[in-house]
Amino acid sequence: MYLHLGQDTVVKSRDVVGIFDLENTSISKLTKEFLSAAEKGGRVVNVSTELPKSFVICGDRKKCTVYITQISSSTLRKRAGFVEGLANINLERP
Repeated sequence: MYLHLGQDTVVKSRDVVGIFDLENTSISKLTKEFLSAAEKGGRVVNVSTELPKSFVICGDRKKCTVYITQISSSTLRKRAGFVEGLANINLERP
C-alpha cells in the first residue's frame, strides 16, 4: 500500500520509518542535526507549497529520505492506520 504525503508524492507504506511533527521535534538538538545532515546530503524532498507541518522518514539504515510536508503528522498517522486496517480486512465470506 501507499501513503500520500501531499502534492503528487506517495511512498510505500512499508518504507515509512517514522512520521514526526515538525514544530515539536525540531526543538531537539539531535533532530536539528539530523535534518541538517539530510539536507546537506541531498536526502530532503520538500513536497510542501505551504507552511510545513511534519516530516516523514522513509528508507533503511543505509539510505533514508526525509519528506517535508504540509500535512499534519496526525493526519498522516491516520492515513497510515487506515492503510494498515485495510490489510487486516478478511475478504472471505463465512
